[in-house]
Amino acid sequence: MVTFLPFEGYRPRLAAGEKIESRISPPYDVIGDEYLKQLQAQPGNVTNLTLSPDADKRYTKSRKLLDEMIAQGGLLKDTPSFYVYDQTFTSGGKEYRRRGLVGILRTEEYSEGHIIPHEETFSKVKADRLNLLRDMETHLESIFGIFPGLGDELNRKVDNNIRLCARYVDKDGVEHRYSRLSDEAICKEITEKLKDQNMLIADGHHRYETALNYAKENPDCEAKQYVLCTMVASDDQGLVIWPTHRLIDAEDIGETSALKKIDKKMKMTEVTEEEMEAQLKDHLFGMIFKSGRCFLLDNKEESDNIMFGLDTYSAQENILKGVYKADEGKSKVSYNAELEPVKQEMKDKKHDAAIILNDPSLKTIWDLADKGKRMPKKTTFFFPKIWSGWVFYKMA
Repeated sequence: MVTFLPFEGYRPRLAAGEKIESRISPPYDVIGDEYLKQLQAQPGNVTNLTLSPDADKRYTKSRKLLDEMIAQGGLLKDTPSFYVYDQTFTSGGKEYRRRGLVGILRTEEYSEGHIIPHEETFSKVKADRLNLLRDMETHLESIFGIFPGLGDELNRKVDNNIRLCARYVDKDGVEHRYSRLSDEAICKEITEKLKDQNMLIADGHHRYETALNYAKENPDCEAKQYVLCTMVASDDQGLVIWPTHRLIDAEDIGETSALKKIDKKMKMTEVTEEEMEAQLKDHLFGMIFKSGRCFLLDNKEESDNIMFGLDTYSAQENILKGVYKADEGKSKVSYNAELEPVKQEMKDKKHDAAIILNDPSLKTIWDLADKGKRMPKKTTFFFPKIWSGWVFYKMA
C-alpha cells in the first residue's frame, strides 16, 4: 500500500521586490560550480540549505538559517495541502506539459513491492544526504515518482480547486507553475486513490533511500517516516526521458587496442556521424572515438541475462568494464544527457570515446523494475528536472 498524504508545507513568503527565482533552484546534483555561486549569493536560496559550504559536511549553519527564515517570516506555513507542479517545456522541437502532484510519501523497504526502484545508487552521496536530514529535520527537495494516475474525474476536481502560488520561466525556457490544493475532501480522495497503486522512482533514488534510513533511525517519530514526493501519472504526455551518454577518458588504453577488444565482444558497423544518429534506434548503441570514427554496436549473441538487451547495461559490462576497466579505476567515465555538447566535446578531442545511447522507454523501465532489475546508474534523465525551494516538509 502506498501512503501519500497532504502536509503542512513551508513556502517562500517573498519580501517587497523579491522574486521567486531568488529562492528556488534545480536539484543539488545538477548544479555547476559557477551557477551555485550565483544561487548562493541570494541569502534565501534553497541551495544555502542543501549545499552547505562547511568543510565538515555538517549542516548546523544551514539549520540555523532555516530556523531564522521561519522566525522572521520568510517562510509561510500552510494548512495541510497537496501541491500541483506544472512544467511546460520544449523537447525535440515539440511542446509538452508535465503535471506533478506533490505530497509526502511514507517510506518502506523495496521488498514490500509498492515503492519500486529502477537505478543503482552511489553510497557516498547517500551518506552526505543523511547528514543533511539529521541536522535539518526537514525535507528540502522532492523525489520524483511515477504512478498509474488519478483518473479523469478526480483530475477535473484538482483542476477546479487549485490556487497558483508561484510561476517562473527558467533560462532553458521551461515554465514552472506551482499551485496549492487545500480542499480537505479532495485531498482525502487522492490519498484513498493511491492506496492501491504502486510507485516507480523516476528520479531521486538517493534521496528516497536516505529518507528510509533516516526513518529507521527515528522509529518513534511518525513525521520522520515520510519523504517529500512529486508524483506524475504514467500516462502523462509530458513524461519525456532522455538517455545519459557516457564519455570515456582512458589512461593507457589506446584507440586501436580498444577497437580490437570491442570487436571481439560486439558487432560493430562503421558509419558516419550522420548515419550513426539516423540509424541509432535500430541498434543497441553507438560510439564516437577521438579520431572521429563512429560505429553502431549490437550484442553478438543473445544472453540468458535479459539485462544485456538494455543499452546501458551492455555498454557498462562489455565496454566500460570489459574494455576500459572503469570498475578497476583505469578509466574515468563522465555523463551528459545532451547529445550536441557530447558531439562537440568529441570534435574538440576532449575524450577518448563516447557511448551514444537511445532514448529509454518507460515500458522497459517498468518491465525491468517489476522483475526486480536495477538499471546502471544514470540510465535515465527525466526532462525537465524537478526544481527545489517551492515547498519544504518540516518534520520537527
